[in-house]
Amino acid sequence: MLRIAVPNKGALSEAARDMLQEAGYLQRRDTKELVMMDPENQVEFFYLRPRDIAVYVGQGTLDIGLTGRDLFQDAQVGGSAEEIMALGFGKSTFRFAAPVGRFSSQADLEGKRIATSYDGLLEDYLATQSVKPEMIVHLDGAVESSVNLGVADAIADVVETGSTLKAAGMETFGEPIMQSEAIIIGQTGRRPEGLDVLLRRLQGVLVARRYVMIDYDVSRANLDRASAVTPGLESPTISPLQDENWVAVRSMVKKGDTNKVMDELYDLGARAILVSAIHAIRI
Repeated sequence: MLRIAVPNKGALSEAARDMLQEAGYLQRRDTKELVMMDPENQVEFFYLRPRDIAVYVGQGTLDIGLTGRDLFQDAQVGGSAEEIMALGFGKSTFRFAAPVGRFSSQADLEGKRIATSYDGLLEDYLATQSVKPEMIVHLDGAVESSVNLGVADAIADVVETGSTLKAAGMETFGEPIMQSEAIIIGQTGRRPEGLDVLLRRLQGVLVARRYVMIDYDVSRANLDRASAVTPGLESPTISPLQDENWVAVRSMVKKGDTNKVMDELYDLGARAILVSAIHAIRI
């Protein structure tokens, strides 16, 4: 039985649930449930605070965890756990911020007070930059208020749109500390039964979200040029039509390129161009 830790709330929770459901796993219907069994897939889900997931996996209590890269790094579980797979959602940037015009680089933080909810992550990063702050002030939330209240000189926090910082009269500065997103973590060097199936399914979800299936008819005279527009992952599927001068083509294309591809195919004389969603795939 594969034991998986999943965020019980927060920004990652809903997206994680949707992805796991798309991958064919049962998920809880009641947010008060702490444990969910999926006997058909031989998986047991544990819904935990996102910040705690890396600790449970690192200590070997649970096999696999779905959490944020920033939370994983902040947990400082050493080499007992490792990132296995990035999941493409929950993206954010961990950055320094301060009142507009006050600082310009990380070096300016020497001897300053920095407020954050990510003590471990920040300490590790500053060590690599040879910057020694006066102190790191731990706060559980509303970090952007700490400067105005005189608790800190600058902050280090997750930035998504930056609108909260602007409202507080602050701006980011220096290089990003980390680019974060949702990830799968596991115990270092251990591949429990069921893990490969899980990763294969999740990879299938990622591909299905990025690609669509395109079908069209095109003359044999223009087939090579049309195939160059829609090469697919390996090669397009070509099927004969009743009219021997025409063929039907099926291929995968990136979802973001759909309209551009359709326009190019139309200009090459392709007709009956149809695009459909991909709900599941194995590569």
